Amino acid sequence: MEPRPPLDKIDKAILDALQTNATASLQEISERVHLSATPCWRRIQRLEREGYIQQRVALLNPAKLNVGVTVFVAVRTNQHNEKWAKKFTAVVTAIPEIVEFYRMSGEIDYLLRVVVPDIKGYDAVYQRLIREVELSDVSSSFAMEQIKFTTALPLDYA
Repeated sequence: MEPRPPLDKIDKAILDALQTNATASLQEISERVHLSATPCWRRIQRLEREGYIQQRVALLNPAKLNVGVTVFVAVRTNQHNEKWAKKFTAVVTAIPEIVEFYRMSGEIDYLLRVVVPDIKGYDAVYQRLIREVELSDVSSSFAMEQIKFTTALPLDYA
């Protein structure tokens, strides 16, 4: 199978339109990218099939849902084995307040982003973590202000 050429400017324009507004109609997208509806739809289907489009979602307002406090949690562990990592992953995955979870390089082993209503809500998440998994060090930082937040990815590198 021959490798697919990089995305062209129309593919990128479609992706930009969808990541800006996933509810845009096919008509709106095709007009924005200057393509008729049928070829535009075929491109969207191909972009989905090839995994460029993973899913379409609605972004919800955290404050309206009473989870307006964001906490970044740096986790260090002295456990670097598969059994521990699988257990930690299972515990973190089961906690809905943890909305992002990364394995890191450097001094921090894992970084979590947690959304909660308040400090008490975060303490409940923290207590659950330390009750269910052995951790060496947990450091929490509360976001004071959200200056930039976007889910839109840069398309210049595709």
